[in-house]
Amino acid sequence: MLVADVSGALCSGGQSGTLGSWIDWLLHRDAGNKMAKKLWMIGKLSFIALMMLVTFCSGVWGALALWYQLPGNTFTRTISSAVWVIGVIALVAIAIHRRSWLPLGAYALIYAVLLLWWANIAPSNNRIWAADASHLLTGQVEGNQVTLSNVRDFTWRTDDDYDARWETRHYDLDHLASADAVLSYWGSAAIAHAMISFGFDDGSHVVFSVETRKRRGQEYSAIGGFFKEYERFLVAADERDIIRVRTNVRGEDDYLYPLRMDKPAMRALFLSYVQAANQLTVTPAFYNTITSNCTTIVYRMARQIEPGLPRDFRLLLTGYLPEYLYKVGAVDQSVSIDELRQRGRITDRARNSKPGDDFSKMIRVGAEEPVGVRDAHQ
Repeated sequence: MLVADVSGALCSGGQSGTLGSWIDWLLHRDAGNKMAKKLWMIGKLSFIALMMLVTFCSGVWGALALWYQLPGNTFTRTISSAVWVIGVIALVAIAIHRRSWLPLGAYALIYAVLLLWWANIAPSNNRIWAADASHLLTGQVEGNQVTLSNVRDFTWRTDDDYDARWETRHYDLDHLASADAVLSYWGSAAIAHAMISFGFDDGSHVVFSVETRKRRGQEYSAIGGFFKEYERFLVAADERDIIRVRTNVRGEDDYLYPLRMDKPAMRALFLSYVQAANQLTVTPAFYNTITSNCTTIVYRMARQIEPGLPRDFRLLLTGYLPEYLYKVGAVDQSVSIDELRQRGRITDRARNSKPGDDFSKMIRVGAEEPVGVRDAHQ
């Protein structure tokens, strides 16, 4: 074959087919083969690296899924997760040792069974819930009149010491006057819990908050929020309850930002919360730390009202939500974002409030836009 190739090269050169041109042809041919082999090897190694990465990530996910959702006590779930990890490592080791794809094929089959089990884990409203999540919010709308059942109005002394009250309250949407974003920080500047407070012209307020619905004795885990550990819970509460428990009991740092929304938009957002609450009573859903949290749910509601709202990483890193609201013009832009944040910090005012004070009025001292400026945007 080589002789034929050489002869072809010489003949194709005619009288100019010298020894030098023949050597050049061989060198180019050899370089082309080496390049092809090199590219093939790079592709092969890249594919192997990708398979190893997929196997590692899916293996970690499987271990956590078993730990969080497998029935049984902590010991049983720990052993099951450990067996899963050992099994994944063993299959990878066999695949490398024997240079065979069959062990990874077996892993893919086992993983498919795990995913089938995962897909059949369904949310429920029938569990033994923590006291502050024991009642589901429902709403009835008749024209401009809205009746909310199970509005929470707890008096908190500590997380375990409180007076529990669940009330039925009536609201007239014709008297809806304001909407405020409330952010509560508990450690990282990038992470905050977001709530929306609606105010009425009689001075009353009601806060809607999308939260994890914890079972009795259950603690919050951000990682658990990825693994169907919590059902989604939409609570409507008095500001003295849901804000004060965070500032005065849990030591969180809270900020209030008046939103620039016209009344039709405020009304639509309020009714979206009522609709979402009613839906959860019929069709329970899981909370997810990324895709179904306190901010992403509100964003989806808001996009139904204003489809042009842009997506942004700050919808996930909710601690930076004020910058997003500032960017889209949803808050006062006549001052800098730093001044807006300083003006909106309500922690000290909440902590200084007394039992007989008008809590909602007290935390807004200095936090709201001047009346003339606010009214110009409604």
